[in-house]
Amino acid sequence: MSDQTSSEAVTRADTRARRSALRQVAASRLFLGSTIAMFLSGLGTSAAAPQIVLFLVKELGASLPLAGLYYLTSLAAPVAGYLVGRYSDRSGNRLGLFRVCAVAGFVGWAGVALATSVWMPFVIAVALLAVSGATASQIFAAVHDELSRRPDDSNESVVAMIRMALTGGWIVGPVLGAWVAAAYGLRPMLWLTAICTLLQIVPLGTLNPIAVPHAQSAGEPTHHSSLRAMLPLLTFTALFVLVYAGEPIKYGFLLIYMEEHLKLSPAVRGAVIGIQPFIELLIMPFSIGLGRRFGNVWLMCMAAALGVLANLCFAFWPSAMGVFAGQILMGGVWGVFMVLGIIVAQRLLPHAVATASAIFMSSSALASALGGVAGGLGVAWLGLPSVYLLPALFAGAAVIGLAVMARAD
Repeated sequence: MSDQTSSEAVTRADTRARRSALRQVAASRLFLGSTIAMFLSGLGTSAAAPQIVLFLVKELGASLPLAGLYYLTSLAAPVAGYLVGRYSDRSGNRLGLFRVCAVAGFVGWAGVALATSVWMPFVIAVALLAVSGATASQIFAAVHDELSRRPDDSNESVVAMIRMALTGGWIVGPVLGAWVAAAYGLRPMLWLTAICTLLQIVPLGTLNPIAVPHAQSAGEPTHHSSLRAMLPLLTFTALFVLVYAGEPIKYGFLLIYMEEHLKLSPAVRGAVIGIQPFIELLIMPFSIGLGRRFGNVWLMCMAAALGVLANLCFAFWPSAMGVFAGQILMGGVWGVFMVLGIIVAQRLLPHAVATASAIFMSSSALASALGGVAGGLGVAWLGLPSVYLLPALFAGAAVIGLAVMARAD
């Protein structure tokens, strides 16, 4: 069979898989409910994320340096996620824990909205919002359990569609949050996030499929999430953190760079910010097929290389075209990573998928902390736009690490 014929056959198979996945999602209450829940999760979280520092400064009187330290509270999320995931793998009660985490998130965001002292959001973020971050990992663990019962070529496409819903929420959320904050105030905007967090429970109703814990089904002790067993997952997650750390650096300074250095109009700046998620959504449906063709980890290695090029565009191409090119390349990065990341993570710890999902999905919190610190120090040391050499260096290290993992696979 010629390469062209083989490529056409793979393309047709991918198209059939996507159509089959659409039917699966539409026909399954679990899959459809998970899709809606993930959209609400992304919507609520992303509505508050760009506004939280402004809230601390304007409503609670925090200084800018103190408000900036709020992002360090995200370091509690991986710990909470691991503990929730480990308990989930032992009990098999994915959706029960999902509801607990969603309620914790509602109480947390409501508490932040009602806060009267600057210390309160910090404590709430560590005690409650860190736990609420495990909602998505429980959803993906429940979806994995259901798909494992019915192996099919379209299973990965089902995961991709649910993951796309989360990304879709992150596209709409910042716009909606900015509008609510401007029209009604910052506290009502935080109430919006609290309500979206609670509403995640509704589409899944009272569904409660219980996974059979691996230790029970195998008749062996619960050692599947030992440090040695988790080492490949932890390595993969650390490489993902290196790639993701460029995002807080980029968004922390890109608007300032475009406005003060490049003198771009508000319309152009908005188009630059908006092009990345648009490209990301265009690429996401094809990531599964490309992963089958090249290998998931090899494809992610290529995507990380796009991250290197994107940050070099920001650093060395001081024009509107340069920042557009960088954002388009970053859309390629996340169009691949956001779909394949959770799939690869679950495969690296197949007998503890909730733990794997929680560790991987909480990595964005670690990346935010790393990127925030590196960006703050880097912009003082290197200035704009040379600070983007740091995320280029991080992504370059990830390219090497992913290539090593792919060769060893």
